[in-house]
Amino acid sequence: MVALIALFRAIAQAKDEQTLRSHISADMSQYFSATRCGLFFFNQTHLIDSNVQKVLQVALSPQYNPVARYLLERHAPVHEALVVEPKTWRLICPRADHWHVMAGPIVSNGQLIGAIGFTREKGMPAFDSHNLTDLSAICLHISTWVTMSKSQHLPLQTARLTPRELEIATLVAQGRSNAEISRELWITENSVKQALKRMFRKLEVSSRTQMLAKLSTVAQSQQLPKR
Repeated sequence: MVALIALFRAIAQAKDEQTLRSHISADMSQYFSATRCGLFFFNQTHLIDSNVQKVLQVALSPQYNPVARYLLERHAPVHEALVVEPKTWRLICPRADHWHVMAGPIVSNGQLIGAIGFTREKGMPAFDSHNLTDLSAICLHISTWVTMSKSQHLPLQTARLTPRELEIATLVAQGRSNAEISRELWITENSVKQALKRMFRKLEVSSRTQMLAKLSTVAQSQQLPKR
């Protein structure tokens, strides 16, 4: 059985998105005893086979799929029993290999940029609240990985943030308090305060709001076409 902490380490050490999709996705599927596991970044659906694209457009449509709608509105992990009755789900998705589904959000700069989904076949146990708790932690680590991956292409001033500082910045962006960040990262609340002071000096800002605004502006500038 794959340990949750081992998944966290594997995500942090992933070299690219392909590694996340293949090797790590297989480990996550094993961890949740899932029939299938899929990791999607919405800006790369054009790389998928056209027939699969059509299926995804329906399956991930908030108008059609209440699981997708929950992800879009709440940015939180969800399984089908949390949002619809079993009979209703059978009408939405009658496939025996999708009898139970669970999905979690991949978030960057407050935007839903991807999702990770799991399925179980008919006859298998349904996903439960414990699974959602574990998936929430995994999604946080993947979202942090995305932030860190982007930071490799940021200007020197922002790139000076350490991996730990980027983790803190990600949690700040999610609205976490110093106490919540300290519990999440297993450090003291004073360590969080000192880290934020260092980050403010590096970015030449004086508040959390200014820090997030500056990081967001820098990230957006990287997405602009070069002249």
